[in-house]
Amino acid sequence: CMEFDFWIYSLAGEKGFWVLDVVWVTGASSGIGEELTYQLAKLGALLAISARREDELQRVKKKCLRNSLSENDILVLRLDLTDRSSHEAATNSVLKHFGKIDVLVNNGGRSQRSLFVDTNLDVYNAIIELNYLGTISLTKYVLNHMIQRKKGKIVTVSSVMGIMGAPLATGYCASKHALQGFFNSLRTELTDYPEISVIQICPGPVQSQIIQNVFTENLAKVRTHGDQSHKMPTDRCARLTLVSMANDVKEAWISDHPYLAVCYLWQYAPTWAWWLMNRMGKRRIQNFKSGIVRVTWANTGSQAQSHC
Repeated sequence: CMEFDFWIYSLAGEKGFWVLDVVWVTGASSGIGEELTYQLAKLGALLAISARREDELQRVKKKCLRNSLSENDILVLRLDLTDRSSHEAATNSVLKHFGKIDVLVNNGGRSQRSLFVDTNLDVYNAIIELNYLGTISLTKYVLNHMIQRKKGKIVTVSSVMGIMGAPLATGYCASKHALQGFFNSLRTELTDYPEISVIQICPGPVQSQIIQNVFTENLAKVRTHGDQSHKMPTDRCARLTLVSMANDVKEAWISDHPYLAVCYLWQYAPTWAWWLMNRMGKRRIQNFKSGIVRVTWANTGSQAQSHC
């Protein structure tokens, strides 16, 4: 789905495709989630926006209100995905405010930059707790509501790292592979509900703050990275995501080349993909150890393309 889908997306926007739909976006305080929120607001969606930083959510809400939305059209709901005991109450808060949830966008998560041999296992536990268990926990409560209504969309921002592997991101890749497996399996359990869509978005390198707070060798250490100019602009990634959501695309690879080409290699010529990644990985690890690694393979630029 490329330029033709952009045309469909434009029609959907003009006809008010998202008007009065309630969309709950997690990880909405920055990056892809923040940009999705702005674009949905312009299309007239009613929004619940969540993240840990409530002050940043208020900033996002204030910007959204510059469109035609009113104060009550946007609910700011602080949420910690790792606090699974709070997810039922959070879901009830959205339902109390809006009366329904049409779309859940699972966008919260955190990336990683470290070698497995140097990384404490507590880091892997934290990655899985946040990226995987937190996501499926929230999904469980929202899905119960959608099953009662017999309609809805569960949208999960995964990564191209969920369909391939790369060095320095073993835990991150594992969490995204887990999401891919879970939601592909969940879709098969919902065949009695044809109006409930399970959609997986797999971005390649995207300009995002996700790399400003990545997991490293231990939980106390934070590594930040600089230039992201070579990555896909966040607004284009968000637009392609909305295209995929509007068309109920089951899985969308949103990336520019050469990353999109590597996705095809992993899908159709895995032996060549392993050879290529071994060569690229060796050089990337050397650069990482030298402190000059250029961050790429993650949800984090450029003529973008989308495989649907």
